[in-house]
Amino acid sequence: MLWVIWVGGWRLGYRGAWGTMSSEYTTHSGRSQFVFPPALRPTIPLDRERTRRLSEALKKIVLVEFLVIGLSAYAASFAYHYLGSNLLPRSYYYVTAAACIAVLTLAFSIGFRHFEAIQTQPRHRFLWSGIGSVALAFCLFLTGLFLFKISEDYSRGSFIFQLLTVGIAVTGTRAITFSRLQSAIKSGLMAARRVVLIGDDGPCSHFAHRLQATGILAVSSFRFPNLAQPVERGPDPALSFQTMLDSCRIKHPDDVIIIANQEHFSAIPSLTSKFSDLPVNIHVVPRDSIDLLATSRIAEFGNLKTFEVSSVPLSSLDLTIKRLFDIVAASAGLILFAPLFLCTAVAIKLDSPGPVFFRQTRHGYNKQAIKVFKFRTMTTLEDGCAFRQVRRNDDRVTRVGQILRRTNIDELPQLLNVLLGQMSIVGPRPHATAHNDMFEGRILPFARRHNVKPGITGWAQVNGARGETDTLEKMQDRIEFDLHYIDNWSFLFDLKIIVMTLFSKKSYINAY
Repeated sequence: MLWVIWVGGWRLGYRGAWGTMSSEYTTHSGRSQFVFPPALRPTIPLDRERTRRLSEALKKIVLVEFLVIGLSAYAASFAYHYLGSNLLPRSYYYVTAAACIAVLTLAFSIGFRHFEAIQTQPRHRFLWSGIGSVALAFCLFLTGLFLFKISEDYSRGSFIFQLLTVGIAVTGTRAITFSRLQSAIKSGLMAARRVVLIGDDGPCSHFAHRLQATGILAVSSFRFPNLAQPVERGPDPALSFQTMLDSCRIKHPDDVIIIANQEHFSAIPSLTSKFSDLPVNIHVVPRDSIDLLATSRIAEFGNLKTFEVSSVPLSSLDLTIKRLFDIVAASAGLILFAPLFLCTAVAIKLDSPGPVFFRQTRHGYNKQAIKVFKFRTMTTLEDGCAFRQVRRNDDRVTRVGQILRRTNIDELPQLLNVLLGQMSIVGPRPHATAHNDMFEGRILPFARRHNVKPGITGWAQVNGARGETDTLEKMQDRIEFDLHYIDNWSFLFDLKIIVMTLFSKKSYINAY
């Protein structure tokens, strides 16, 4: 066990020997970016001290995660046996098991370089990789129990409880350590990952700002080199490659990022070949696609590799989970609110003439037209091109309708649309077709909100972005909330929105 920790710590300690958190890099076109006052500029001993701190911090992270996994695994087995049967587990048996689980999890984390990449990967990937290591460790542990024929003596309930407890413990530990380490790197207490940028000044400056926000430091920026030019000429030339290479050896970067435009692509193979003399990672980014590639991934398509710049928001598994929840929640809601439905129907009939329910054509998934159920709250039944959005103190709203709209009870019949598969419990609110046509050409990503099923409640509604959208800015705010929901969907996010719908004051503002 100690050998695994020592090897992991050694592997984490050898990288980043020249890191610094100075916010300065110099372009060779005479400009300087992100310049701090001279008193804050680092010296070489300070760089080495920050690197030493980072190396020590990573070793401590490995040790802490090992202890957390081992202790949480044993605590889970202890709690399961004691609470279930008032008996204590066999110490030698479950202590050994906890140690094995900790070693296996740590071995997978180190083997897949989770900790080495902590300076460059986003938080969610670091957390998910930890869960993946836990899952692999428990699979291998269970295989070992079976192969050594000791699975009969190992409690299945204890195994499941350990799996859940260790998964939660690793996720919580990694969330805390990631936040603290990133804060230390951004504040300059520990070494940052260093990169050298190659390209025009504008794209390099933009790229450096984006990297700085994640704790990665651009230490230098160079114009695209003239590979045939042996020496520098003139006051503001493109550097010869040898000059650039010598400068990189002095800067000691971890990565070189080439930001190339179309005319540079033919020279990239030669340039990357020459940069292979440096102990660095080399990246190529098309100049006009920086923002596009930020959300892309490399995908395998047949026997080719492609840049997948956009994908469906929810996977098949996500859709299955969401649909099962919708069916259960909608069925339970219709049964639970049946008395409320009856009372509401009676109140509507007594208050004004007309039907109890109102069906309006709205756009659903993939912009398909659907008929959405609502309790009738107005004296008119407007649909299609005749639609006019409700305003504050609208004289078309009935007395009972005012109560229903302010309490969101008028939306409850849409549980029927959920059961029919036309809507979801949570999602972007469906707009009337005329309302969609009004804004679709004016807000370019507007149609993206139709890439998931519309919902009875949504992220925009619980943040107060509801009611009349009489200006482009109001609709823009609502669309931004909807797109944030689509891009960041999770089952827990849906549960959060449902809770906020019930208890947040923002869910009821602008409801009229």
